[in-house]
Parts: sequence; C-alpha cells; structure tokens
Amino acid sequence: MMFNPMVSLRTGFSKKRTAYLKTRLFFLCSIFGSILLVFFFCEFLVYYLVIVKCSWPEVKGAHKEDSTPVLKAMFLADTHLLGEIRGHWFDKLRREWQMERSYQSALWLLQPDVVFILGDIFDEGKWSIPEAWSRDVVRFQKMFRHPPHTELIVLVGNHDIGFHYDMNIYKLSRFEKTFNFTSGKLVSLKGINFVLLNSVALEGDDCDICRAAENQLERISTKLSCSRMREHPDFRKKCKNVEKTPMSAPILLQHYPLYRFSDLECTGEDSASPEEKKVLFREKYDVLSQDASKKLLQLLQPRLILSGHTHSACEVLHQGKIPEISVPSFSWRNRNNPSFIMEDCIHFAM
Repeated sequence: MMFNPMVSLRTGFSKKRTAYLKTRLFFLCSIFGSILLVFFFCEFLVYYLVIVKCSWPEVKGAHKEDSTPVLKAMFLADTHLLGEIRGHWFDKLRREWQMERSYQSALWLLQPDVVFILGDIFDEGKWSIPEAWSRDVVRFQKMFRHPPHTELIVLVGNHDIGFHYDMNIYKLSRFEKTFNFTSGKLVSLKGINFVLLNSVALEGDDCDICRAAENQLERISTKLSCSRMREHPDFRKKCKNVEKTPMSAPILLQHYPLYRFSDLECTGEDSASPEEKKVLFREKYDVLSQDASKKLLQLLQPRLILSGHTHSACEVLHQGKIPEISVPSFSWRNRNNPSFIMEDCIHFAM
C-alpha cells in the first residue's frame, strides 16, 4: 500500500481549519453572550436590584397586633411622556422604556394598593390634536398598566391642559374623560380621605373653570366639616343632606406646590441643585399664590400635602405643623435620579 503525503497534508490542514473555526465561533458566541448579559442586566435586572432595597415605612403608632387597615400608597409625578412636536423618536423610546421598567418592577416588588400620579402625565397635552392625544394615551396605558388589586389615580397638571391662560373646557374635559378625574374630588380608601385638586384652576380670577373648581372645593370642605362634627348635637340638623365621609383628616394631592419662596431649605439627594435652590418661585406659575395656599389650608385642614411640578423633592411645614412633600419627577429627561415616594397610611381621626 502506497502512502500519499498530499492526503495527509490536506487532512492536517482540515483539522487545523476546523479547530480555528471552532475557536472563532466560541469567541464570537462569548462576545454575543456577554452583550446579551450586559443588556439583560442594564435593561431589566438593574431595576429590580435597585427597587428591592426599598421598603414600606413603619406607621407611627401602629402595632403588628393592631387591626387598623394600612393603605400602601405610591406617589409619582411629572412623567412628561413626550409628544410628536418636541419628542425625538429615540428619546421617547429610551425614556419611556426606563419609566415602564421602573414602574413595572416597583409594582411587582412592592405591591402597592394605590398609585397616584400628580400631574403632567404628558409633555404636550396642552398642544395635542385629538389623534396625537389618543396615541399618547395608548402609550401611557401600556407603560402604566397595573394588576386588578392596584388602583391607579391620575391628577391633572399644566402640561396636560395648559397653564391657566391656555387652559380651556375642551382640554380639561378631554383629560377628565380619559382619566376619570374631577377638578375637585374626595376619594376615601381604607378610611383615609384624599382630596384631589386641579391646582391649575386655583387662580382666584373667577374664570369659569376656576369658579367650578372653587365651588367643588367648598363642597368638599363641607363634607369634611360634617365629618368632624359627628358627635356635635347639631350634626343631624346641619349635615342632614351631606354625604358622609370617614372621620379622617385628609391628605391633599395636587400638581402645584403650596406657596413657598424657593427650594433653598430643601435637603436630600432628590432635592434641587444648589443653583436651582437660589431661584425664587413665581406665584401662580411655580407655586400656588399665597391667597390660594391659605384658603386650601383653611378649608381642608389637611394632615399631609403631596405635590409635583418642581421636578425635585422637598419637604416643608405649613403653619408649623402641616407637612408638604414635593415628589420628584419620574422621568430621566427631567433629572438623572428619578424616583417615587412610598407612604403607609392609616386612618387618622380629625
């Protein structure tokens, strides 16, 4: 039998080529796998790893053996979903993906009873034509979908219907119909009263929308007053036709903060930058007017106020005893560390 050196050479070359291709394929698969792992971590897993560190605060005065129901409430603000005029498609894709993953991760891990979004749902709601509005609403419903055991309550902001000078009945009605919102509404959950206001309408200039909002505010004040005087001998006489509400000091929710000079006294990692804190707030634009703020405190006597609009966190005391928390924006477009606030709420007698 004769030995053919060419066959041996070809066989050796073929083995080397096969080994080279296997090495190259393994290298490419390793790179591709690494990219997939990095993508999975950065776009899915990281949200769970960050939010899992959050926990519900302990309720002061509540005990484990106490049967008082506790309401787990989550508060967001200023999602500013980009529109068709100023929103670049890639910017929208990126920001909305971040918000959706953060929100869905928080719902899965924290299991809140209710989520409140304190206005400025959309960035261009004040300009949107009907077709653009409908498309934006569909995107919102997809991003902020929630399980049946969690309730979602949405408030109105100036970017949803325009500032006071740009607000009209059509835009307000469109928002109210879409989100089942009323420009002055009292919602009771597990014995806790929440007052939902359209703070854009609290200008005090007797415009049609403002007058309707103030009338609704007066009716809410009457309901709360009647709740306070249940043990009063004149209760039946004065509150005969008034809808009964729980005897609980309310939590006021709105988009604009109550009046304050600036964010200069605000502290914490979610507060405004040092430069922003030096800027004085304008009444009826950055914050409510002093008159409107005093009127709300007088009529509602809330135990807590939560607001948005400034995009930064802040906690202040009104009248030396009523805390207000400004909720930071939930959009990465507005700040580098968007966040939300968690509150464990219990019935609190007036």
